[in-house]
This record gives sequence, C-alpha cells and structure tokens, in this order.
Amino acid sequence: MSTTPPPQAVTSDTSPARGERTAEDGAFGWLRALGPRGRRAFAGAFGGYALDSYDYFTLPLSMVALAAYFSLDSGQTGLFTTVTLVVSAVGGAVAGVFADRVGRVRALMITVITYAVFTVACGFAPTYETLLVFRALQGLGFGGEWAVGAILVAEYASARHRGRTLGAVQSSWAVGWALAAIVYTLVYSFVGDDMAWRVMFWTGALPALLVVWLRRRVHDAPQATAVREQNAERGSFTAIFRPGTAEAPGLLRTTVFAGLLSTGVQGGYYTLATWIPTYLKSERGLSVVGTGGYLTFLISGAFLGYLTGGHLTDRLGRRRNIWLFALLSAVCVLAYANIPASANTLLLLLGFPLGFCMSAIFSGFGSYLSELYPTAVRGTGQGFTYNAGRAVGAVFPTLVGFLADSWGVGGALVFGAAGYGLAALALLGLPETRGKELE
Repeated sequence: MSTTPPPQAVTSDTSPARGERTAEDGAFGWLRALGPRGRRAFAGAFGGYALDSYDYFTLPLSMVALAAYFSLDSGQTGLFTTVTLVVSAVGGAVAGVFADRVGRVRALMITVITYAVFTVACGFAPTYETLLVFRALQGLGFGGEWAVGAILVAEYASARHRGRTLGAVQSSWAVGWALAAIVYTLVYSFVGDDMAWRVMFWTGALPALLVVWLRRRVHDAPQATAVREQNAERGSFTAIFRPGTAEAPGLLRTTVFAGLLSTGVQGGYYTLATWIPTYLKSERGLSVVGTGGYLTFLISGAFLGYLTGGHLTDRLGRRRNIWLFALLSAVCVLAYANIPASANTLLLLLGFPLGFCMSAIFSGFGSYLSELYPTAVRGTGQGFTYNAGRAVGAVFPTLVGFLADSWGVGGALVFGAAGYGLAALALLGLPETRGKELE
C-alpha cells in the first residue's frame, strides 16, 4: 500500500555527523536538519496553520460590520468567538485521537477541509443564529489543525532544534493574520459593509488547495508511525488521565497542568485578537485603512515574536521562555489599554512589543506539549490540552464583550492580563523538557 522510503532520523538524532555540524549550526540549520521529507511536512503544517489563522481572523476583522448588519450588542458579538473556541476543543480532541489512530497527515487534511467548508458557509448565513452555528462548526476544524500539524513536524525535528522549528511553524499564524488584514483592507475599501463581511468569509475557500498538495507530497515520520502502531493504547483518553503509581508515573498531572497553561495563554491571546480591531475602530476612532496600519505593527511584532520565542525556548528552556513572556505580555496589555485618547502615535508604536510578547509565549507550545506525551498518545494529549485551554480561555472574550458596555472595550481588555498570570502558575506543576527525545 505504501511506497514510503526507508525511515530516516526523526526524533532520536540530535548529534549530526561531524561533516554536517557546521551546516546545521547555521541560521537555517534547523530547516536543513529536517531532511527532504521533514521539510515537506514543515511546509504542509506551515501552510495549514497560516490558512487556519486567515479563516479565524475573518470574524474579528468583520465584527463591527456584523454587529451593524444583525443589530448585535457586545455580548452577542463576543459569543461568536466563544462558540468557535468552545467547539474547537471538541474538534481538537477528536483530531488528536484521529492523529494517533489513522496518522498525522490524514487527520491534518480532515481538519483543513472542515474549517474551509464552514468558513465559506458563514458567508451565506441569513441570520445571526445561522452564522453562529456555521462558526461553531468551523471550530471543529480550526481546533484540530495546529495540534496535528505541530506533532507532524515535531516528530521529524531533533531535540536540538525542536523549539525553533516549531516556533517557525507557529509564526505562520502571523502570516495568515497579515493576509487577512490585507484582504480586509481591500474588501472593505471597495465593497459596502453589508456585503464585505460575506466576501471575507467566501475567501476562506483558499485552504482547499492545500489539501491536494498534502495528499500527494506529505507523509508521517516513519519511526513515529512504527512506534504508534505497535502500541495498543494509541489514541486513548484513558491513558492521558491515568494517575501515577509507584511503578508508573501516569499522565494525569501532566494533563491537568498543561490544560491550565493552555487556558491562561489562550485566554489572554484571544481576548486581544478578538477585541483589538473593535477597540481601534470604536474607541480610538480609526478608519478601515487606519486600523489596518495599526494592525501592521501588531502583526509584524507577532511574526518576529514567534521566531524569537522559538529560538529562546531552545536556549532558555521551555518553562523559562513561557514565564518570561507571560510577564511581559501582561505588562504590555495593561499599557496598551491605558494609553490616553490623544496618544494614538504611542498606541501605534506599542502594538509592536504587544504583538511580539503575546506571540513569543506560544513558540514553545508545539515542542513542549509534544515532549510531555509519549508517541502513542501524543496526538490525544496535545490535542486535548491545547484545545481544552481554548475552550475555557474562550470565556475571556465573552466576558470582555459583556464588560465592554460598562467599562469600555479598552478597560475590559485588561482582563486578558489575568490569563497570563494563570499560565505562569501552571508551570509550577510541569517539568522542563528541553533536549528530551520523543519516545
């Protein structure tokens, strides 16, 4: 059935051959170390996550137009994000099980098709309730793509380069965000608001093209596949919730604290990602083009943050990197939300460090969660903890929406800083995994 070439180094080769050491120590040594198959897997995961990001941001960028079209209050618009993220927890957990049972690439294709189809469907929604349902179904695919793609690449990457490799995959979120901001600026400049939000959702069909390439060119890491298929417990929720004993450590503690870590980071992040466009337009009085300019600074900072955080997570360790940027992100959120109304230039400039810090904290997630779980249940563990965090963290944007009526959007944004505090506390229950080989 398969014509897959013989297995190459996937997870256990951290010592490159003497003649190759210089090449792998260069700026792009992490990419060369993946090998041809690993680089195709990287391209597939990078593209999938970028388009996942693009489809996600079609909603926050269109929030003001949607509120006007359907006569919604802040709580109802915030519910869009909460429903998406809550349902994404289900999609992520299911995709993780699929990844362990049928393979990483097959699960990746399923998630991409799902979020593309339902993003396009959102553009045809006749009512608020219908749009809410379609957006929830989009969350099924949205929830699974990152975890599956991150695992696919992690199983090709060496322990030496895994942090920066997964950080580079994570940076594709900023690429998709930037693409969405560009399309938003163009569409809303030339199309009336009543139709522009529909056009934005229809452009979500783009990911379908990626699926064709994935099917033909990308394969699971051979060694990881062999380990996974030999384990009877692959894709088992029971395994990731099994408490430790004197003979075996168990994974319950890891699952609980990894879920709390994910909740804190994503609660803070999605609060900002959901409400900053609305904050810039409704409270700072910026035009569509002006909002796009401010988002350029934010997104540029995010892209560099992902890359820098990936490098630091290999240099400092997984836990120290997350601690550092949890603190800096909380400080930036508080500063951004309290800039005087007359200081829009300062608001513009602060967007860069805000985007940098709130993205750098994510760079270690792909490597860290992959290293916390064994191969047989890596998809299940990573898919569940990352997306359970999304679901609980999804409460944050809705709370901001309800608080915005009395506090203002800017005042309510500070609630997101609490999420970063929770993330820092959750690390107390998790081990450092830098340099760990995947089992």
